[in-house]
Amino acid sequence: MVSIKILAVTSEAYPLAKTGGLGDAVSGMARALHAAPGASIQILMPAYRGVLEQLPHAREIARFDDLPGGPARLFKAPCAALGGVPVLLLQNDALYDRDHLYVDDKGREYVDNPLRFGALAHAAVRIAAGRAKTDRPDIVHAHDWHAGLVPLLLRDAGLHEVKSVLTIHNMAFQGVYDMEWAESLGVADKYLTWDGAEFWGKLSFMKAGLRYADRITTVSYTYAREILTERFGCGLQGLLASRQHELLPVPNGIDAREWDPAHDPHLGIYRFHAGDMANKARNKRDLQRRFGLNLDADAPLLVMGSRLTHQKMADLALHAVQRALDDHPELQVAVLGQGERALEQEFQRLPHRYPGRCGVRVGFDEDTAHKLHAGGDMLLHGSRFEPFGLTPLYAMRYGTIPIGSRVGGMADTIVDMGASAGRDAMRGATGVLFDGETVDAMAGAITRTLGLYRRPEIWRAMQHKAMAADFSWERAAPLYMTLYRSIQPARVAAESMVAPEVTSVGRPSLLDQVSAAARPLKALTGTQSVPMAAGAGD
Repeated sequence: MVSIKILAVTSEAYPLAKTGGLGDAVSGMARALHAAPGASIQILMPAYRGVLEQLPHAREIARFDDLPGGPARLFKAPCAALGGVPVLLLQNDALYDRDHLYVDDKGREYVDNPLRFGALAHAAVRIAAGRAKTDRPDIVHAHDWHAGLVPLLLRDAGLHEVKSVLTIHNMAFQGVYDMEWAESLGVADKYLTWDGAEFWGKLSFMKAGLRYADRITTVSYTYAREILTERFGCGLQGLLASRQHELLPVPNGIDAREWDPAHDPHLGIYRFHAGDMANKARNKRDLQRRFGLNLDADAPLLVMGSRLTHQKMADLALHAVQRALDDHPELQVAVLGQGERALEQEFQRLPHRYPGRCGVRVGFDEDTAHKLHAGGDMLLHGSRFEPFGLTPLYAMRYGTIPIGSRVGGMADTIVDMGASAGRDAMRGATGVLFDGETVDAMAGAITRTLGLYRRPEIWRAMQHKAMAADFSWERAAPLYMTLYRSIQPARVAAESMVAPEVTSVGRPSLLDQVSAAARPLKALTGTQSVPMAAGAGD
């Protein structure tokens, strides 16, 4: 079988550059596809400060003198940390050699971000046109708004034999800029219309991708339905509804090797697994010490590792955590996160109000994040919208029971039998979900979880169930392969002596898809399509 050549275009990929879940998702997908039969994948991303130094075998494969933002060099190297996935790095120090990826030291977006990521999109199109000493892709896979111009520019360049996919990782961030940027970004006037890339008089990178990509994917089944509604569509639900036959949910996965308590180097000698949980208690003691908590093995320890932002319900968590600490004197809380300055300051006051029972560290580092999951008993992860939700899955791997909002990917991946089912029924659960956006709902979920914690047999059953859940990328990769095969260029099909599976993925009715879309990581075989995202337009 001839391999489909894929170019993944992204603003970040772990461990080269990362600010959040996007970096984890792209690297996980790339590593899984690199190991999958029938796929050949490369990643294209900016050469941020220090990234080239992480790839000592990088070699120059192209120079582009005609990019927005000035001349740039393209380097290529295999990335050992990604299992050997080839990485292409676009170097233009005037654009990318900065302290942070997207914002300045004061948290303000760089004013030239449209130029920075417009240049990345143009570089992708030049690679697709064969202007670099590397494989010319059959499919360009654009990730989030940063790569949103890629499908538009491919079309404008007449590269119809190269197909495009756009994955929506978060609809709330769309890359909307003044229309004056269009000329310097090489976006022709014919695309600057209401049915093109124009959004309320401005240029939208995300809308450009949604409008011109051959296929659109989201990272969970529930989120695929949600973004077709006014609440979650962020103003683009009408466009998404018009393209719903090309809108496909392909759930993310997690790196099951990176997040494995049995082999996690961050845990030192205190590693553990579902068959022997003794060292989890030692990790708990270590976490209590790190966060200045009383050393009490019996105290339920609630952890929170999240951005301290409105999206992540940090404003509600601030009050719900205090209510829980007041109502449950045995409870301890450890918080790791950063985000909105006012929320950071409010959380930092909690240890003074609850000495020995609440610890807060503003910031983020991988080592503490791993220790948080290993030492916690339960994880609080509220969210007003959650495209996928990696953090609860990491927690589950370590036997830390997630308490999450019933939205997006969390609704798909956290199993909760419900309060009305009774405590014994929760033996088959992996977490606790709550509805709505109120302090009462979140605090009530914490109280309910503490009730389960006090029933050791039920709690151990939930831990084992959570730790056994499989959300690895190896399960998600076949979904992408099915998608790629459905739009593979005719020449790839001919070389493979296999006809393209489908040119337009057929769909059952929206009503029929509601139940199917609730099943995470549905396996695909033959020419069956990825389940359609059901929902209503605007």
